[in-house]
Amino acid sequence: MIEELGIKTLDDVEVKGKTVFVRVDINSPVDPVTKRIIDDSRIRVHADTIKELIQRGAKVVILAHQGRKGEPDFISLRQHAEILSNILGVPVKFVPDIFGEEAKSAIKQLKEGEVLVLENVRMWPGERKKKSPEEHAQSELVKNLAPFCDIFVVDGFAAAHRSHASLVGFAPVVKEYVAGRVMEREITTLTKVLKSPERPCIYILGGAKAEDSADVAESVLGRGIADEVLTGGLVANLFLYSKGVDIGKPNVEVLERKGFLTLKNRISKLLDKFSDKIILPVDVGVEISKGVRKDLKVSELPTNYLIKDIGEETMELYATKLKNAKTIIINGPMGVFEEPPFEKGTRKVFEAAIKSGGFVLAGGGHTVAALAEMGLKDKVSYVSTGGGALIEFLIKGTLPVVEALKKYAKKS
Repeated sequence: MIEELGIKTLDDVEVKGKTVFVRVDINSPVDPVTKRIIDDSRIRVHADTIKELIQRGAKVVILAHQGRKGEPDFISLRQHAEILSNILGVPVKFVPDIFGEEAKSAIKQLKEGEVLVLENVRMWPGERKKKSPEEHAQSELVKNLAPFCDIFVVDGFAAAHRSHASLVGFAPVVKEYVAGRVMEREITTLTKVLKSPERPCIYILGGAKAEDSADVAESVLGRGIADEVLTGGLVANLFLYSKGVDIGKPNVEVLERKGFLTLKNRISKLLDKFSDKIILPVDVGVEISKGVRKDLKVSELPTNYLIKDIGEETMELYATKLKNAKTIIINGPMGVFEEPPFEKGTRKVFEAAIKSGGFVLAGGGHTVAALAEMGLKDKVSYVSTGGGALIEFLIKGTLPVVEALKKYAKKS
């Protein structure tokens, strides 16, 4: 039980001999040409929950999605089942059916300790409709599968910001609706970070998701959760521009293409309100020719070169601020870390966060990719599986799946 929220976990249910449905998020990167999975990290994340259920004698049925209809990564879950089998070291069954007779028959034939993966739930058009748990409970997916489900374990935190059928629809109708180990870790860690962070608490917001970063900054500063917010990447460029700094035509054009200029007035007000808490770069790294870097002070802007990183002085400024931090949340790199020599700012800031000795939480696809590429991922205190889910949790302090867990925790 996650006591503070009254949410049941696997510790609160007896699974032996029971048919246990597990909703995971194993949505993986796919090569657009070969249609092969190129990174199995998401599948590995959920192995602990599934392994525990196997060892405890459950009959395990896995529900998951992959990609979106019309996109190159919209494929069957057959590969996922094969990869999961290799990770677990046990056979994993697969049926190319979601809730038809083939799926039902396979579920009925499961024995204790066996695992079955059903087909990609997004191949059913009703999966992605945004409805309440009670509305989704009336869907053909839930009506067909719920009679076979003794316990529903929702473990896909990375998808928990979506009120989709396979995530929340079973909550009102199954005997037990509980959090899996991934979900439990995420909720526990993020709730603590939001409700009682050790101070100083610093947020590092970078990358290209400017609107999300503005929402996070507004929320965590407005609620007194963060003491300071350090900015980098396109987020910093937009914040500088919103403050009235002319960053140069090529850089403004990038913001315009991304649709970020509509945020200017809002961010300008945010900067006025929290002028001492939102920290902007004092210098930037620009590309003067292919692979050649030059640092310019913000006072030297505008520039006709593309800004691709924070500058050396900013790296030192941020490192100094992070030195004594007790809680650090990283969401987004400081620049174009994929292109040397513009990985420097990201590396310096991430290393400074780790060296602080404080609790460092990192999340988001580009953040995790940068940490992995730099060999720093294992040195971070906690890596969240969520991208959009992490952002929404930081902003709102809850998610649709978390609310469903809270509402139906006492169901027996």
